Amino acid sequence: KFAKDTLASGKVIPGFGHGVLRTSDPRYLIQRSFAQKNFPNDPLVKLADACFMSIPSVLFGTGKVKNPWPNVDALSGTCMQAYGLDQEDYYTVLFAVSRSLGCMSALVWSRLLGLPIERPKSVTIDWLPAAAQQG
Repeated sequence: KFAKDTLASGKVIPGFGHGVLRTSDPRYLIQRSFAQKNFPNDPLVKLADACFMSIPSVLFGTGKVKNPWPNVDALSGTCMQAYGLDQEDYYTVLFAVSRSLGCMSALVWSRLLGLPIERPKSVTIDWLPAAAQQG
């Protein structure tokens, strides 16, 4: 009922759906397995599992959702809470740090493979429409 009421009010259900994937996010499945093994009695883990069991069918039932399955955000906060990181303002920071580590590792591999250094061009706002028209 909560999921249906949330959708009926025009809101989305965070943690469900993915821009590319059309199945459960594999990162979510790994986190779910980890949480069930390490925090089986945690009330938030139990709630997240109940959401996993019920929300996709509600979303799919709308006929509007291409991917009703949970993404990594459906459980990452729950795992952080279980480890005592209960200040949600830091979740985005952790996401950004992990994303930048991935970018940095790609840069390291580029150097190891002898690829040229990428030097992004510094451009003005006025340059962008002109460049877009040129194709």
